[in-house]
Amino acid sequence: MDKAKPSRSTCSLVLRTLSLGALVLGMGLVVWALMNIGAQFVPSAEARSDAPYPTTLAVSQVKLATNQAAPKEGVKIGSLSIPALKQAWPIIQGTGTNDLKKGVGHFLQSVLPGAKDNCVLSGHRDTVFAKLGNVKIGDRLIVQSAAGTFTYEVKRIRIVHQDDKTVIVHTDHAVLTLTTCYPFHFIGSAPDRYIVSADLVARQ
Repeated sequence: MDKAKPSRSTCSLVLRTLSLGALVLGMGLVVWALMNIGAQFVPSAEARSDAPYPTTLAVSQVKLATNQAAPKEGVKIGSLSIPALKQAWPIIQGTGTNDLKKGVGHFLQSVLPGAKDNCVLSGHRDTVFAKLGNVKIGDRLIVQSAAGTFTYEVKRIRIVHQDDKTVIVHTDHAVLTLTTCYPFHFIGSAPDRYIVSADLVARQ
């Protein structure tokens, strides 16, 4: 006996199924291409999930100090010392991969040390800020730069999610914010950030 030929409805169903599959595959390829193109325009260090500062920031709300010129990225702009830890590090302008290899990075969209507003410094948990968890309320943070010597007193310590938007915000007085990844001994990309906030109490 001859085999039954596929009906027109069966052939139509097969064609519709193949067309739908091709459409889905095409859309997937377009999305993949757009994601790869977009990734080329994101600074690598600031896009990393293990960056020591929140990855989602309202940077437009943070301004540079109006009375200080912005230093060139990658240069040393001063030093940070924490007497309680008996440690000191150079402060580098910028928080890119190479900047954080040299010392503590100054977040470009925050004010410079000593200025009125929020100055944000970042460092890796396994290098410069490995002992940041030992800092206590009342400890002093001392920043030396071409603008002078600025002494800050630690007022607040907290742990936030990496996407927390309340870390880099305007302040009505001079604040120094230190950020690093948390937990300190976490294997892989740490999900949280350890935040130390200090108020300016003296300048020379």
